[in-house]
Amino acid sequence: MRYTYYGHSCFLVETNGKKLLFDPFISGNELAKNINIAGIEADYILISHGHVDHIADCVAIAQSTGAKVVCSWEIYEWLGKKGVTKAHPMNTGGQWHFEGFSVRCVVAQHSSGLPDGSYGGNPMGFIISNEEGSFYYSGDTALTLDMQLIPRWAKLNFAVLPIGDNFTMGYEDAVEAARMIGCNTIIGVHYDTFGFIKIDHTKATVTFEKAGCKLHLVEIGKSITL
Repeated sequence: MRYTYYGHSCFLVETNGKKLLFDPFISGNELAKNINIAGIEADYILISHGHVDHIADCVAIAQSTGAKVVCSWEIYEWLGKKGVTKAHPMNTGGQWHFEGFSVRCVVAQHSSGLPDGSYGGNPMGFIISNEEGSFYYSGDTALTLDMQLIPRWAKLNFAVLPIGDNFTMGYEDAVEAARMIGCNTIIGVHYDTFGFIKIDHTKATVTFEKAGCKLHLVEIGKSITL
């Protein structure tokens, strides 16, 4: 599986012939100013919750690529009013088999208001599985005991977790999350974008190393294979 980082919590995973884009927020992120949105290809867009720093570019990319958007029911309705016709609504606890992969929606402890102030439904995390393996994206979340359920559903190749603190877990809690989900390969997201979530990269990396885990802090615009 190939992971490409577009900044904040936006990333693309290429797996089993499909391109899965998560939480597209690029145009509003100064750190991602060199990313050309028009050049992004996607077969599916997965939205963890409705906050603007996770959904800002969803409509534009969905319309330019023809990608199908996977999201909560409330976001599904909101996108429909924006002219997005290819979408699949889900909710916490649900699972669906798409072409080339399956999605299980899991609990995230956060909030979810849409850019216009309307309700965005339950925030969610996702477990993605197929013949190549499985990975977990927690979405924006606090550390929660529900994470102990993740290994019952999938043996993870890697996990994508927020590490910026203040609005979500910090990297110390993300280490505990890694233990709960039984995964030693972690990709950090949701850090450095704003003053509230700037982190010390060295301290974060060492904290994971001491726990026997590998933290990947991928440069914006770069890719790694996992």
